[in-house]
Amino acid sequence: MRSAVKLSLASAFLFAVPALAQDPGLSVTSTSRPLPWLCRQPAGAAGTVEEIALEPGASPVGITVGPDGHVWFTQPGTNRIGRATRQGVVSGFDLPTPFASPQGITAGLDGNVWFTELGAGRIGRITPAGVVTEFPLPQAGSAPSGITAGLDGNVWFTEQVGNKVGRITAAGVITEFPLPTPSSFPSAIAPGVDGAMWFTEQLGNKVGRITVDGVVTEYALPNPSSAPVAVSPGADGHIWFVEQGGNRVGRITASGVITEFDVPTVRSRPAGITFGPAGFFCLDGNVWFTERTGNKLGKLRLVTTP
Repeated sequence: MRSAVKLSLASAFLFAVPALAQDPGLSVTSTSRPLPWLCRQPAGAAGTVEEIALEPGASPVGITVGPDGHVWFTQPGTNRIGRATRQGVVSGFDLPTPFASPQGITAGLDGNVWFTELGAGRIGRITPAGVVTEFPLPQAGSAPSGITAGLDGNVWFTEQVGNKVGRITAAGVITEFPLPTPSSFPSAIAPGVDGAMWFTEQLGNKVGRITVDGVVTEYALPNPSSAPVAVSPGADGHIWFVEQGGNRVGRITASGVITEFDVPTVRSRPAGITFGPAGFFCLDGNVWFTERTGNKLGKLRLVTTP
């Protein structure tokens, strides 16, 4: 199962590189024949956004592709974990703890999906069948937020109030690492191609890097009050992040060199993003994202099909 998950992650990058490299404007077209790696889907133009309505009050945040090939997402507004097929069929699973407020979500290398419970101070695990297990953090009120699978086989997460980065094994053993900057409010976290974990410090105005041994390095952003939040590895080998306060997208190299790009305001408040799930012998031609205030899942088509 671990190999299958790694293959799925690698496939997502292999898909992204040729599609985006051919045309940064999202106008990749298949007119003579279907692209061999593209899963069968209706005709449509690149850049088209399809939205999938969720149950009232869902307020989706985190999103990931699970080991089962479905899209999984958190619904803090209804205290549930949602699941959607590539065709857009949605189902959900209630959490045992009331007001858990699930936030980040990731596919673990153990074949399950892991998520954070901001309100309950717990890390959750859900099987593809929907069985939920919760692991309380050592300190109440730590407010775990971002979460991701590390290449070391563990799951890593951030504690916004606890001001720590945590690590949890498949068996539920938790280790925490305090951050050098007080009250930095660590938010999102993602693995880098350098083998370390990268995270954002929303109030510390920094991007951090932590090795699997717990050694932390912090990089201050050029502009104050940028409020970095979401973070993700890019197909170019760098780490990309969003500056919620600065209205910018940033890029940081493994050596800490930061470049920033101004972007227009998006009113739907996108919160999470992931490449679409793969089929048995194909890759999805969309990027999936959550719309927190729009209460929807979004699908951005990357490839034009006739």
